[in-house]
Amino acid sequence: MSQAFHTEKAAMRAAFDKAASSYDAAAVLQREVADRMFERLDYIKVNPSVVLDAGCGTGYCAPQLRELYKDAQLIELDLAPSMLQVARAKEGGGLKKLWASIRGQGAVYLCADIESLPLANESVDVIWSSLTLQWCNEPDAAFAEFTRVLKPGGLLMFATLGPDTLKELRASFAAVDQAQHVNRFIDMHDLGDALVKNGLSTPVMDMEYLTMTYDSAKAVMQDLKDIGAHNVAQGRSRGLLGKSAWQKVVAKYETFRANGVLPCTYEVVYGHAWKPLNKPSRKSADGSQIIEFRPRQA
Repeated sequence: MSQAFHTEKAAMRAAFDKAASSYDAAAVLQREVADRMFERLDYIKVNPSVVLDAGCGTGYCAPQLRELYKDAQLIELDLAPSMLQVARAKEGGGLKKLWASIRGQGAVYLCADIESLPLANESVDVIWSSLTLQWCNEPDAAFAEFTRVLKPGGLLMFATLGPDTLKELRASFAAVDQAQHVNRFIDMHDLGDALVKNGLSTPVMDMEYLTMTYDSAKAVMQDLKDIGAHNVAQGRSRGLLGKSAWQKVVAKYETFRANGVLPCTYEVVYGHAWKPLNKPSRKSADGSQIIEFRPRQA
């Protein structure tokens, strides 16, 4: 993928660590997207023994994943330690945690990067990833890792952000200069190609636009900061905007005002795919593989 999509992992981890305490209050869109993913999951029948929540954040999805898959081991994984601390706190302690453990519903918490999973080959039945893939430098690397750790017949289900995300904010900064002030996101079709390239099959993809509304451009920026989603791209501008430049950004954003509010668009991409079942190969007595050629029917 182009370097324009790359993020600085250390800066991203620091941003999400800092936002852990404010995340839940601001993560309206994130909860909505997760809920819509669960609606899509209703149509997919699986019976997993191990579920990986890849990029779990503060653990919003964990209770419903536990409820759906009561007999499964849940692995909560995130890059930011402080996010995991919040997620772990929600699980509770004492008798509640003991009872969950006895029932096999206690979660395992891992601090790791989804582009380099600390999990064994073919050890997971379902990978659930809600609004995490957009932070990857190389979605190919993440999909390759997902393929590696999924068992044959395993399911990957994800949501991520497409290139029209934050288009109003991007246009507003473009009125000031051509520096990269807003994160960039990868097209749905490129993601679909990457799924197949990295060994996942029968991908199903769809997209929708969700629009948040705000009273001011400052409120848009504050919301992004509160969820840790401000710009961490490698090519971002390092300097602070001066007062005059910020006023130009605000003035441009005001041109998008409709019905008394400012829109903030998110292009949400949903997808799921499967790891193919292994087909046993036929071998001769000396261990060489048998390849069959069948004549074409007339």
